[in-house]
Parts: sequence; structure tokens; C-alpha cells
Amino acid sequence: MSFRHLSLRLPRYLGALGPPRRLWWCPSLNTISSVVPWRGQSSRSPAHWNQVVSEAEKIVGYPTSFMSLRCLLSDELSNIAMQVRKLVGTQHPLLTTARGLVHDSRHNLQLRGLVVLLISKAAGPSSENTSQNYDMVSGIYSCQRSLAEITELIHTALLVHRGIVNLNELQSSDGPLKDMQFGNKIAILSGDFLLANACNGLALLQNTKVVELLASALMDLVQGVYHENSTSAKENRITDDIGISTWKEQAFLSHGALLAKSCQAAMELAKHDAEVQDLAFRYGKHMAMSHKINSDLQPFIKEKSSDSAAFHLNSAPVVLHQEFLGRDSWMKQIREAQDKGRLDYAKLRETIKAGKGVTSAIDLCRYHGNKALEALESFPPSEARSALENIVFAVTRFS
Repeated sequence: MSFRHLSLRLPRYLGALGPPRRLWWCPSLNTISSVVPWRGQSSRSPAHWNQVVSEAEKIVGYPTSFMSLRCLLSDELSNIAMQVRKLVGTQHPLLTTARGLVHDSRHNLQLRGLVVLLISKAAGPSSENTSQNYDMVSGIYSCQRSLAEITELIHTALLVHRGIVNLNELQSSDGPLKDMQFGNKIAILSGDFLLANACNGLALLQNTKVVELLASALMDLVQGVYHENSTSAKENRITDDIGISTWKEQAFLSHGALLAKSCQAAMELAKHDAEVQDLAFRYGKHMAMSHKINSDLQPFIKEKSSDSAAFHLNSAPVVLHQEFLGRDSWMKQIREAQDKGRLDYAKLRETIKAGKGVTSAIDLCRYHGNKALEALESFPPSEARSALENIVFAVTRFS
């Protein structure tokens, strides 16, 4: 099992001159303010996401796509892979996860580790940490590279564990019960194996603060996923009456905490002070939030998306749509989109696109992108910093 390597090129973007200011509604504060909606500018056409990742990998010395191969090619996981092959022909979601690990069309799997390496190189060595300079490769300490691997392992373990099926909700169309039970066992064992390797790697770093940061990130992940599952299981998978502020808190736990705290931990390993650690944390947090909102927006902005494809009713555009509309009107639209007890996602998608939820989600994505860029301003100019800026630009580009 391996990750795909990317090999394209991206242009650089300049953010010195922003577009004219305009009024922007801040849903979390329920206020109107004048902000720059997006600070990224380029004299060349914007790069594709794949190109951004490819060029960033070149900057950090080697592709992060191969960072976890030491674990993935171990005898233990090879045995698990043999067991996963027995699921071929079934409908267990672990198969979809496994295919995604090999053929990641969006190239998102290595993102977290890549950002950790980039921000490590952008910050450079601390003036207080001259004893470890001999241990640097391409401007990055070996312990920071290990941290990037650990971050990827934790994220991959979470993806595998999310493939566990609730046996109480099985339908006849899902296939035999024994296949689902077997798939669940493999998902639990393989996810636990990845987490065990991550914990072992953390211990080898011999830094108690880094261990504490990553342990708290793992706790946040579990809490965030618990919130997601508890809300989606209520009211027959219809969204709860939550505002965008609550959504942002939950999204940070499940999607932002790991990257934010890994970036902070990378600064701690290089012995940077609290101010630099906080800047790294803020970049990781806001970049991850932009990435999450961008992902939520895809069903509403992709030109070739399937009209009948389902989308999450707790995604950012839907939550914002509900907040604008009001709970009663939103539930009325839900009922109008139901046909014989089944939700017509194509009809509901068009209803949401006709409202303000999608455009507000785009604004919110760019708001977090601007916050991520602000955190980078204190880092010295470098290729790594430019790559971090380009990642934000690619995530917040919608035209």
C-alpha cells in the first residue's frame, strides 16, 4: 500500500496588494464589517491544488507521500492488507478507505504532514537551539520529520476507524452481516495499529510537551467525531438547530486541532518561543478550517457533481443557510424536498444554492484564509513560507 507522488509545478502568488474592501457578514459574530475578502494576488493564472502540493513537496526535501511507508510496508500491516482483500466484493466502507489511501484524487492525505514540514522550514532553527543544527536536512530537523509522520499516522488511523459500520443500522442492501462484522474487526485492528505506531513515535521524540499536545489533539479528534455522529444520528439525519459558531467549534475539534497542535509541536521541537508557537498554531488552525469549508462547499460549486449525490446536512453551507432562513423555514424546505420518505438531494441542493448559505461559506473560507496569512507575516520570507501561502490560496480559490 502506498501513497501517490505528485510531480507538477505551481506559480507563486503575491499578497501585498489586496482587492478593494467590501462589506462582509461575519456569521459567528452576527455583525457586518469591512474586510479584505481575499489577500492573494497573482500576475499568473492560479495554480491547481495538485500543483501546489507537488511544488511544496520539492521544497521540504522529499515527497511526504512516502513518509509513512516505513509503517505501511511493515509485516504487521501487510498481514492486515491480506485480510482486507477478503472484503473485496462486499460493501464495507473500509474498502473505500483503502482505495482512497492508494488513489487519493484530491491529494489531501499528505496535507497535514506536508504543512508541518513547511512551517518547520519556514520558521528555521531557533537561536537557542544550536546543538541540533547538524541534524537538519533541507532546513528541517529529523525530529520534525518524525512529527510529520506521526501526524499523518494519526489522521490515517482516524480515517480507518471512521469506516466502522453501525451494525444496528444495517439494511438488507448492505450485504451479509458476517461481512460487515469481519470488516469492522479489520478496521479496528488496523486503525489501532496505526495509532500504536504513532504513540511509539511520540515517545521516541522524548519531549513531554509535544506528547501532551498530540495527546490533546487526539482527544479533540475523538470528541469532534463524537459530536458529528451524535448530531447526524438524530432526527433521521436532519441537522440539529446549531449556529455557525457551534459548527466552527465542532469543526475545529474534528478537523483543525490535529494540524494546529502539530504545527505548534514542530516549533516546540525546534525550541522556538511561545510567540512563534502561537503563530504556527494559528496558521494550522485557520488553514485547516479553510480546507474543511472548501471541502463542504464542493457539492455546491463543482460543475460535474452528481445531482443525486448526497451531501452532509451539517456542512458549513447548510448550517449557514439554516441560520439565515430560520429553523422553521429550513424544516419546511426539508419536508418539501422529501419524496416518499427519501430526501431528494438534487432538489435540496438547488434550494440551498438559491439562498445565501453558499456565498457566506465562501466568505467564511476566505476569512479563515486571511487569518492564516496573517499568522505567516512574522515568518521570514522564504520558499517554504510562499508554499504555505500558496496552499491557502489554492484552498480559498473558487473561480
